[in-house]
Amino acid sequence: MARLDLMTARMMNERFGKDSLIALATVEDGKPRVRTVNAMYRGGAFYIITDARSNKIHQIEKQPDVAVSGDWFTAEGTAENLGWVGLTKNDRIFQELKNAFSAWIGNGHMNEKNENTCILKVQLVKGVLMSNGKKYEIEF
Repeated sequence: MARLDLMTARMMNERFGKDSLIALATVEDGKPRVRTVNAMYRGGAFYIITDARSNKIHQIEKQPDVAVSGDWFTAEGTAENLGWVGLTKNDRIFQELKNAFSAWIGNGHMNEKNENTCILKVQLVKGVLMSNGKKYEIEF
């Protein structure tokens, strides 16, 4: 397994550095739970806008180890609720997310004034990326 290098970082950014649908798997009562989410990749992590009251957040609070999958990529990581999108510490990433999700973010799906609207960060640990018939095993 190789550390994330310039080439694999570029491939990850090209493939996921925009609004991307990925599967996010959590665990509840020892059983896997999976759902499709809109996510954006930046610097070794996926970022997701969600509701702090959602099942995924409740599951992550109990067990932060998660897995993701999408577009010939699978990985495991650790998830963290970064809190309300309106927090000063979230300004930069929230602006990037608003740009990435511009096709749907204003359609009533989320309310940035609602303090339950939060940013979920999935810090990747290791994964496998397939590209042009080649397998890249990555440590983030």
